[in-house]
Amino acid sequence: MTHTTDRPTRGASGAVVPVLAFAGIVVAVMQTLLVPVIKDLPQLLDTAPSNATWVLTSTLLSGAVATPIMGRLGDLYGKRRLLILSLAVMVVGALVSALTSDLLTMIVGRTLQGFAMGAIPLGIGLMRDMLPRERLGSAMALMSSSIGVGGGLALPAAALVAQHADWHALFYGAAGLGALSIALTLLVVPESPARAEGTFDLPGALGLSAGLVLFLLPITKGSDWGWTSGTTLGLFAASAVVLVLWGAYELRAAAPLVDLRTTARPAVLFTNLASIMVGVSFYVVSLVLPQLLQLPTATGYGLGQSMVVAGLLVAPLGLTMMVTAPVYARLSAKYGPKVTLIIGMLIIAIGYGAGLGLMNAAWQSLVIAVVLGAGIGLAYSSLPALIVGAVPASETGAANGLNTLMRSIGTSVSSAVIGMVLANTANHVNGVAVPTMHGFRVSFLIATAAVAVGLLFALMLPKANRAPQLLAGSEEALRARAEVTLIDHRGREAGATVSGDDGSSPGRR
Repeated sequence: MTHTTDRPTRGASGAVVPVLAFAGIVVAVMQTLLVPVIKDLPQLLDTAPSNATWVLTSTLLSGAVATPIMGRLGDLYGKRRLLILSLAVMVVGALVSALTSDLLTMIVGRTLQGFAMGAIPLGIGLMRDMLPRERLGSAMALMSSSIGVGGGLALPAAALVAQHADWHALFYGAAGLGALSIALTLLVVPESPARAEGTFDLPGALGLSAGLVLFLLPITKGSDWGWTSGTTLGLFAASAVVLVLWGAYELRAAAPLVDLRTTARPAVLFTNLASIMVGVSFYVVSLVLPQLLQLPTATGYGLGQSMVVAGLLVAPLGLTMMVTAPVYARLSAKYGPKVTLIIGMLIIAIGYGAGLGLMNAAWQSLVIAVVLGAGIGLAYSSLPALIVGAVPASETGAANGLNTLMRSIGTSVSSAVIGMVLANTANHVNGVAVPTMHGFRVSFLIATAAVAVGLLFALMLPKANRAPQLLAGSEEALRARAEVTLIDHRGREAGATVSGDDGSSPGRR
């Protein structure tokens, strides 16, 4: 069968992009919703600090598992349908958490909230299926950046609620946002007709889920268990065994959850490796700046700001990421997403390098947030364009789900490493560990090193890729020339043709 690659799905309106981006922002809020009350969770849940961390860890683990699985299910059964399901599960999870102060029930609710992270790749897949190419670049950039936008905007909002109301109100608010997002999606977003052939790979999904949990669990709990403890090392070893066996199975499966042969293409492989490094760099600023801003001035380096003010000063990180979406579209149209990714990573490196000397006043934190927001926004915006340009349309959801997973792994590694650095460099005052300026600067250096590694991966991306043609065609060119992609019986690209300027019959390529 054939399908044209430059025409939107019938019924798609101009409101589709903001509605999908809003859904991405809503699910991203779940990741930072409890940051303002982290230190109070043991008391609020009447449990030990080591147990309270499961409230955050559970959301991270379920989000990591959900992103590739929901992406594949969307490819098979409809991306809009699975997007609505993801949001509905999040709403249920938020209501469960809103109605309890019991640790186990809270963890169940937070696990359900994490499953909504699958909405990000589903939204990107819907955009590819229904938008004309001249709008696709900026739209996917906004959807990709929604992870950072939601996390950045949630900090001051959650701090304000936590400071002036019962902390359960955070979950009621999240449930309300989720319900609004479902209603808007039902009203505005049409279902995509694109479907992948085959069946859902249940053994592959179970194997990947087990491998991810075994890998991410010691990363998030290593500081509590000890990095050289038998539990930590044993789980890492088990994850390696499970993931190797999973990979061997996927290579033999007729309809794999993740097409590892496609994933091994240089354009996909190096994009995913760069995504891990961008995820590392993004989370460092989210961990360091709020703590620096809220430390008392009596420490000699703390900036003495309230929880709400600290959140407001960090919020431009997310706002700048949102603003960079149209900037990315122009840069990508002219130079391609590979160059835009490189520019974004250079800006991140400049932001962290300058940040080493800009930690002495609150306004300097604002400058750091804006510069890093611009760089991370450009980098995040480039990633889905590179993935979409390298995989068949039938694999868009699964491929972007895997890319989103790579970013999540980056943030998980960042959280563990920076947490360990800050703990090991802290001063202990009256039994309380107080982060030091040395620890903050070491954290910024780690972020800079991660960006440098990511930049190497970006430079290894193939020069010739399809993303610029896919995303950056001018309206005049799109009207004059129509590209037709030929799809075989398995849903894979078999070839393509391009019409002449006069609409004459093309030759196959």
